[in-house]
Amino acid sequence: MQTSNHMTTETRNINTMILDTMSPLEIVRAMNREDESIPRAIHDHLEEIAQVAEWGKESLRRGGRIIYMGAGTSGRLGVLDASECPPTFGVSPDVVVGLIAGGEKAITRAVEGAEDDRDLGRKDLVEHGLTEKDLVIGLAASGRTPYVIGGLEYARKTGCHTVAISCNAGCEMSRVADLGIEVVVGPEVLTGSTRLKAGTAQKMILNMISTAAMVGTGKAYQNLMVDVVQSNEKLRGRARRIVMEATGVNEKTAEETLESAGGHCKTAIAMILAGCSRDEAEKRLERAGGFVREAINVQRKEE
Repeated sequence: MQTSNHMTTETRNINTMILDTMSPLEIVRAMNREDESIPRAIHDHLEEIAQVAEWGKESLRRGGRIIYMGAGTSGRLGVLDASECPPTFGVSPDVVVGLIAGGEKAITRAVEGAEDDRDLGRKDLVEHGLTEKDLVIGLAASGRTPYVIGGLEYARKTGCHTVAISCNAGCEMSRVADLGIEVVVGPEVLTGSTRLKAGTAQKMILNMISTAAMVGTGKAYQNLMVDVVQSNEKLRGRARRIVMEATGVNEKTAEETLESAGGHCKTAIAMILAGCSRDEAEKRLERAGGFVREAINVQRKEE
């Protein structure tokens, strides 16, 4: 196992050795300079990230789930990405799941010792009824968190795909997963504060995985989020604009069609572009697996 002496995330950053003497402007400039390295570090792992998204897409299509698990900042990032999927993509909250060592209370405060419990990772997955259809993604900047390692070991035995995302090279987590993605972003501005560069890197990667997986299951038409949940006035307005952008109709027509479609953007778009009733649009979307483009093209072929 790595020691802290060999972990890049725990080493001191030579560019910020006088951090305590810097003005706020100097600090934010230093942080901005350091953050420029994050996209470059991720770039070297795009094919690996795409593979994870492919596994995620396959899991969702088979009725499985994407499950993130981590501790501290990493766990909170998983919970954040999971919690954004229902309103963005119209999926149930149990489709993308975020597990954090110590449970929900650990989202806002530290739960002492939880991340050091290897068996707790296994127990959390057992309680969530893990199956071979699921995808488990372990998150830990250090790459050695026992809670995550225990979960990945159990998940691998279950038969599902397993992924480890860390910010150190040659870490233990990578050895217990099917795929280890080690995005080395270098020492933090504030030594060991992995909520900074390491956290940003993990957030960017999770954005890629969940977005690509969801788009691959029909959750977008063009670059529009056509399964958005209209839970407030802002999102109702967004739904109208989505229909207008996708079809070229005016706001009144978009609003009326959305109402006729039961508030579903996909159905409204299909009704307008395929020139059909709500019932017909729903049937075509069902046959197309939820892909708007395919549902419309089927109509055109039949014509």
